[in-house]
Amino acid sequence: MDMNSLIDILLGLVIMGGGWWAKESSAEIKRIQILVNKTREDYATKMELRDDMNRMMEAMHRIEDKIDRLIGK
Repeated sequence: MDMNSLIDILLGLVIMGGGWWAKESSAEIKRIQILVNKTREDYATKMELRDDMNRMMEAMHRIEDKIDRLIGK
């Protein structure tokens, strides 16, 4: 095996590895883009969060009132 054949084989392996890396990177970028798009679709709005927080605060006030009634007896 002469030196040119060895260099050609090594160069082919490097190019093949680079192609595999580029394919895998492209697939990962597509996967991340899909996840970002899903996150945008499922994102809660300020109004939804405000409504949820108000319901939580009302429930906390009811619990506080019940505790106050129990302590007051």
